[in-house]
Amino acid sequence: MTDFLLVAWVSALIEMRRFGWMLGLGERWRPGEKLKLLFAGYNGTRNTGSDVRVQEMLRQIRHVLGAEHVDFSVMTQDFERTKGYFEGTRQVYLPDVYPPFLFREVRQNHGVVACEGSMFKSKFANALTTMMIGSLGLASAENKLSLAYGGEAGHMDGLIQKMCERYVHDSLVITRNVESRTLLSSLGIPTELGTDTAWTFEPHPPEYARKSLREAGWDERTPVLVLCPIHPFVWPVKASLAKYIARATTGAYKDTQYRTVYFFASGREVDRKYEHYVSGFTKATQAFVQRHRVFPVLVGMERLDAVACREIATRIPGTPVFTSDDYNMFQLVSILRACSYMVSSRYHGIVTCMPSLVASAGVTMDERIRNLMRERGHQHLFLTVDDPDLEPKLLQIMETLVAEADSVREGIGQTVVRNLKVMARMGTFLEDVVRRVYPEFPLRSGVFSWEQYLPPLNNNLIQLAGRYDSSPAALAAGR
Repeated sequence: MTDFLLVAWVSALIEMRRFGWMLGLGERWRPGEKLKLLFAGYNGTRNTGSDVRVQEMLRQIRHVLGAEHVDFSVMTQDFERTKGYFEGTRQVYLPDVYPPFLFREVRQNHGVVACEGSMFKSKFANALTTMMIGSLGLASAENKLSLAYGGEAGHMDGLIQKMCERYVHDSLVITRNVESRTLLSSLGIPTELGTDTAWTFEPHPPEYARKSLREAGWDERTPVLVLCPIHPFVWPVKASLAKYIARATTGAYKDTQYRTVYFFASGREVDRKYEHYVSGFTKATQAFVQRHRVFPVLVGMERLDAVACREIATRIPGTPVFTSDDYNMFQLVSILRACSYMVSSRYHGIVTCMPSLVASAGVTMDERIRNLMRERGHQHLFLTVDDPDLEPKLLQIMETLVAEADSVREGIGQTVVRNLKVMARMGTFLEDVVRRVYPEFPLRSGVFSWEQYLPPLNNNLIQLAGRYDSSPAALAAGR
């Protein structure tokens, strides 16, 4: 019922905005003004993947449109947790009860860029998807720029799917895989094929990671195995006024409250599945460490992941834990890239370490890691979080990472460069959208190579591009 009320509220605001526009109310961009864009996302919770995506999205779009012509705002749920992020961008507070905020903030901008990776799916929280749809729909209602950048679609509950179909059909959604594009196209939503935007991220230099790992007990010679576990069974988060009232009056549901009216899934079945997952991760790692000389570490890519990391650490005493609560995105990704092997249930754990050719495998709760592994040609390097044979299969995958390390890294390198070129193509889609919505906007003119549609690349990415894409014909194909 709460999802229904939230959808109804946001839908009513979109219809109000549309009616107001028909009456001549509202303003659009005018030549000579800076183009004000609102980046709608889920930042401020120390979800490293979300933060890295938006960081690079801002850098790319500012580079393509020209820093002197734009003025960006990005949502955050906690200014302290995004302190030092998103240089040159105004941060605006996103409240838990967000419809009035969206109604006001979208109107003050000339367009919306939806940022969230898990953009159109009910797997995590219908409230999040409703916010993404609402942001795009409010912008479309005033014929402003309405663009979803590198998003993904999966199963949506019927109510959410109908809302998506109704209010996103005037937006452009650049998806990060074919599967998402197929789903959205079936709803009549305009799409282009893109990728994630984390590929160009530049963390702290390797010296930082080496120092951090040394302080955690690393001898600087032993290969590092990094594990990125999660608690995969508490999703989706759902709003519940009944639980909220019970929490406020009796103290019930304290352990399952996410924030305000939103609560995690819970119960005996959730606990049973979680124990099987943690046990599988733990026992496979223990067996692997007995066979191979590696230094295991645990990394929590999101604050919530600290629970799983610390649970496994108690079962493998002495294993260092690095979490996003204690390390910012520049620090944490630097540590990931210093590793030799990775097993991750976090999609961006894998993506952010790929530019350093870390041999990685996934234990996935949804389609994101599955799609990435298929793209890499590594279908044999992922499992699902509820696999009944998780422990023996995961141990076998770890063994495969060692035995096939060179070929795995070769596939990773090729995938990184291919995605850099796809990300560059997203810059051309961006130009097309701006040209269509605001024909007088001063876009740059001329013919550009694909690299010029990306933010400045670090030396590591430049070397990868030279290694896997050195021919003139290949460079031209990426334009």
